Amino acid sequence: MEPVAVVREGRATPDDDYWGDSVCRIELTAAYEPESLAGLGDFSHLEVVYVFDRVDPESVETTARHPRNRDDWPLVGIFGQRGKRRPNRLGVSRCRLLQVDGRSLVVEGLDAVDGTPVLDIKPWMVEFGPRGAVRQPEWSTELMADYYRPESER
Repeated sequence: MEPVAVVREGRATPDDDYWGDSVCRIELTAAYEPESLAGLGDFSHLEVVYVFDRVDPESVETTARHPRNRDDWPLVGIFGQRGKRRPNRLGVSRCRLLQVDGRSLVVEGLDAVDGTPVLDIKPWMVEFGPRGAVRQPEWSTELMADYYRPESER
């Protein structure tokens, strides 16, 4: 796979929380013309697939661990959490589309840092959201409490 775009600006480090008001640009690579973004501006949100390229492949986890190394949370397998040290180092995130600007997109709330390779960009459609009731353990709700909180509320 080859990146279709790169994250520019925004955060320089992948901190765990306060991504809610983080604004960055997603710039298409030279292989893609602005026309590939046609129609995207009609959507309010995007789903972005990217590579955790700063994760050392030697540090990838394949077993269970305590999320964020907190012993008060249960041991959870790598596929039962959304940690960045995943086998293929892929991240998937939904963010608000603020603007389509030529070959780039201005987005808010994307939890990827400056220079991150983007593998795909998709419009978010309500119909791709979960069907039926959503269930998750209490530790994950606690973990996510500040994840998308704005930096100004730190």
